[in-house]
Amino acid sequence: MTRPLRPGDPTELGGYRLLSRLGEGGMGAVFLGRADDGRLAAIKVIRPEYASDDEFRNRFRSEVTRARQVPPFCTAAVLDADPEHETPYLVVEYVDGPDLAQVVDDNGPLSGGNLHSVAVGVATAIAAIHGAGVIHRDLKPRNVLFSLGTPKVIDFGIARAVEITSKHTRTDQMVGTVAYMAPERFDSDSSATGPAADVFAWGAVVMYAGTGRTPFAGDTPAVTAAKILTQPPDLDGLPDPLRELVARTLAKDARERPTAHELLDMLLTAGSSTEAQNLAGRPELRQAAEAVRAARPRVPRRRGLIALASAAALAVLAGGGLGVAHAVNSGDSQQTEAQALFPVAAPAPRAVRGLSVIDPLDRPGQWKPETGDTGGTCVFADGALRVTTDEANTYDCPGPTDSFAGDQSIAADVTVINPGSCAQIRFRANGRSDYLFSACPGQVELALENDDQKTTLTSVASDDFRLGSTRRVRIDLRGQLATVSVDGKPIFQAPITDQSLVAGQVRLGADSDPSDGPGRASFANVEIRSL
Repeated sequence: MTRPLRPGDPTELGGYRLLSRLGEGGMGAVFLGRADDGRLAAIKVIRPEYASDDEFRNRFRSEVTRARQVPPFCTAAVLDADPEHETPYLVVEYVDGPDLAQVVDDNGPLSGGNLHSVAVGVATAIAAIHGAGVIHRDLKPRNVLFSLGTPKVIDFGIARAVEITSKHTRTDQMVGTVAYMAPERFDSDSSATGPAADVFAWGAVVMYAGTGRTPFAGDTPAVTAAKILTQPPDLDGLPDPLRELVARTLAKDARERPTAHELLDMLLTAGSSTEAQNLAGRPELRQAAEAVRAARPRVPRRRGLIALASAAALAVLAGGGLGVAHAVNSGDSQQTEAQALFPVAAPAPRAVRGLSVIDPLDRPGQWKPETGDTGGTCVFADGALRVTTDEANTYDCPGPTDSFAGDQSIAADVTVINPGSCAQIRFRANGRSDYLFSACPGQVELALENDDQKTTLTSVASDDFRLGSTRRVRIDLRGQLATVSVDGKPIFQAPITDQSLVAGQVRLGADSDPSDGPGRASFANVEIRSL
């Protein structure tokens, strides 16, 4: 439900015209905004008391950067943010549908396939969130929205910016809703909170979805907190075998809970269950779950975590929709066509080690200017490295001569400047062979080049690189797979299986069609990291 703007509310932020209020909470107010192209977005404006705190701004900036790396699988995508604004704000995908609390209040507890769909959808979301190095910290029914019947988790990660800024929280005033907080959340040291706290909250959310109450319900928040710390959960009314899995997620000891990826393993290993046979009725949910599941972090399993034959066989993806009429009414929260056609498993981060290069490209550094008779020019202008082609219609700027091998990520701010131009990132370049990413107006692609022969591996229509638009491109290389993201959203994956290209240089350049004149593109803030 939306409400009119109040006197003193902003009317425009970040290129969005603010239409109404969606709500407000502990961190600030949320507005409905519309971009020039008609796209709707939810814009969260941070409270002034946080805005005046430099520590908060630094944390907010860091958390937003991480949150933008979360893939859009059962989550509301982070679209933009401005930590430097007078009142910092965050722009996220607008999900036009009710939240889980509304659904349960209006229609009663969920059951059967509807309940299992929520269990899988929320587990998929937290696995994707954790895979990007983010912890939600405030998972609850109000933060689970329904878009076309599919659950989407919102407000992930940003709560940490408030919670860790000690002057804004006291021992009796924490970020979060008590009924969904893990025992370690009550520790005065916020560093005790890890991904396992979100798994605990998942169990409490599923319990609420299936019964209309929480597993440690008390008459007051203090009584509820005491039950969380000392009492076993009350899971009466939650059907087997989902009940057994929820019980595991509510363990007092965080080490005894499954990870989000282990949840997906147990939820998707369906055997011959009726729910699994009906899974074809919800292909978008299964695709999202399987894509995130494939990107599981490479960590050893903890003690006490064995796959339950019964829990694995329960497999809880349902064939039916939620059956809530007013939940089916959002065209603005759909994934892009490219994301729908190419399910992408976002890579889970590991410790950085080995060779890395970080260069803002605002002056000569790892990359050098080039203005001689070499087929093109490279100059530093307006805080970026600008590449212009000559008669050859393709040109790379002189950069690091290091050979990068193994798993790595390559990221840069990319702008296409001239009509008919493409910005290009070559990687594993070795002599006359390389992998070539091209960002062109209307299209992005990844190709394999061997001598003068080019083989397109993946090509996707995209309007991200309209002339003058700067986009953050990230290419993650893991094993024999490249994942390409634009502004934090994975757009496609492609195989990188050429055995002769397991290492090589990274190059930045431009290309153009001969009939369109010289190609021109610019790059800034390049990062090459070993993973």
